[in-house]
Amino acid sequence: MNGGAPSAAPCVLDVEHRTRYAYSSPVSASHHMAHLQPLSDAHQQLHAWTLQIEPGPAHSRASRDGFGNAQHHFELHAAHTRLVVCARSRVALWPRHVGLKPEDAPAWDALAARLRYVAGGAFEPALEFALPSPYVPRLPALAGFAAPSFLPGRPVAAVALDLMHRMHADFAYESRSTDVDTPLARVLAQRRGVCQDFAHLLAGCLRAYGVPARYVSGYLLTRPPGDGPALLGADASHAWVQVWSPATPGVPDAPDGAWLDLDPTNDLVPGTGHVRVAVGRDFGDVTPLRGVVRGGGRHQLEVGVHTSEAGAPLACAVEEESTPR
Repeated sequence: MNGGAPSAAPCVLDVEHRTRYAYSSPVSASHHMAHLQPLSDAHQQLHAWTLQIEPGPAHSRASRDGFGNAQHHFELHAAHTRLVVCARSRVALWPRHVGLKPEDAPAWDALAARLRYVAGGAFEPALEFALPSPYVPRLPALAGFAAPSFLPGRPVAAVALDLMHRMHADFAYESRSTDVDTPLARVLAQRRGVCQDFAHLLAGCLRAYGVPARYVSGYLLTRPPGDGPALLGADASHAWVQVWSPATPGVPDAPDGAWLDLDPTNDLVPGTGHVRVAVGRDFGDVTPLRGVVRGGGRHQLEVGVHTSEAGAPLACAVEEESTPR
């Protein structure tokens, strides 16, 4: 499927994403930005979305960031000792990569050469995702790990799939083994991490050879529709990768390019159990909720995400960060 709206009946998922901050002393004012609204395109349609904030904000506005993601800004001016942000979504999903033929993708080295600067040449927007980023630096160790997959002339989709399979075999998923500030070099050395780490690793391996890769934030239904096996990551915030693979059967053409989704945590091409929220260079571009507060002292953070097929009881996963900060 290389474009156009799918005709089959979609899988419809309900998602509730709740974030709660408890502060040891009052916050006198705060400013926040959220990436919590799922995107809409030919293969994912947002049927309903609400954002509830307690206490109510003094000001709020919606906009689009430089990658086209929906973002929401809000400010609180009254003193408060807790903040609760709850986003609820109903999303219809169709498979994005029906009929994928990775061996028919263009060669990775030809694509990388296409991105090199040529005076007077056409600009390729995908180039931005072939460069290092704050959470995905250029590391010689990443290039070394990736080297066996990058055979000369090999189709880019086949390279990316092989990398994903090797990473899944060599790395262990271990909840709470890292945090958002764990350096990528340490994750590579310890051979364990969580979905965010594996997305950064796969993106870094691809970028080391000049292949564009985007970081995707979203939600995961761990018990996918049908009889598929349970997936890792809990019904919680999830992360995976999109690799640039133009002119490839099964990779839809879109205004922002032809991107093949790969979930290295579960070693699969996502189907209808992955809800895409935002894309960027790395986690820093698509952080679900971030902000600046005045006061507050130490805080405790609780994040809970519920994901279910529409009409079914909600599945619940809660990640708690109890260490005061």
